[in-house]
Amino acid sequence: MAENGVATGIVVDRPADHVLRLTIDRPPVNAIDSGAQRELTAQLRSAHDDTSVRAVVLTGAGTHFCGGADLREEQSIERDAVGGFLTGVGELLDAIRSHRVPVVAAIEGAAHGGGLEVALACDLRIGSTSCAFAAAGVNVGLVANFRALSQAIGDARARHLLLTGWTCRGEQALDWGLVTELVESDRLADRSIEIAERIASRAPLSVETTKDCLNRSVDLDSTEASELQGRSFARLFRTADHAEALRAFFEKRPGRYERT
Repeated sequence: MAENGVATGIVVDRPADHVLRLTIDRPPVNAIDSGAQRELTAQLRSAHDDTSVRAVVLTGAGTHFCGGADLREEQSIERDAVGGFLTGVGELLDAIRSHRVPVVAAIEGAAHGGGLEVALACDLRIGSTSCAFAAAGVNVGLVANFRALSQAIGDARARHLLLTGWTCRGEQALDWGLVTELVESDRLADRSIEIAERIASRAPLSVETTKDCLNRSVDLDSTEASELQGRSFARLFRTADHAEALRAFFEKRPGRYERT
């Protein structure tokens, strides 16, 4: 592996305090092969263990976010190796979803197939006006991640994308909830970093606990979710960071947090 993951097409940098950015750089459409998939997973896991990281930005170089799996490599996979391929995909998506800190997707151009699944695994999705999403399973004779898409935009809209392979773009993507914000292409990098910086400036234990609660709430009923909130609130109430957050609020200054 080359420094910063360049050999595998994953570029790593720190554009702001406590913010890590991972950029998929595999022209022309940033399709991910197995090497890039493993490197991206490894970088996410490393950041998970690095408590100096409080937010992650995931993006693509050039004019696309991620065109999905490298179809040329996929075409060469033997039938008895499909299980290993899917395990690798699952590990990448889990590394995003279960990450200790929020992951912000900055989406320019195509987020197709596996690229859409990567985007859906992120906590926030900011799109440029050129963003384009396609659940491309039916376009290549496969099946896409129906659960994640349905949870993100609802059953009816998910069925429309999944069963037609149609591409949802720009304002339609915003209206359907595939992104929460649209910006011009020349503002996308700065805006994604601004959002990540805001996350990183909040009390980190609170941010991490909130993400964990959101992830776990999917499988909880209302009573269980209320109990989880109560336990989490009580635990955070006793932290030094909570006391510091109150002081910072009343003194109108940024908080100085130690994750204690």
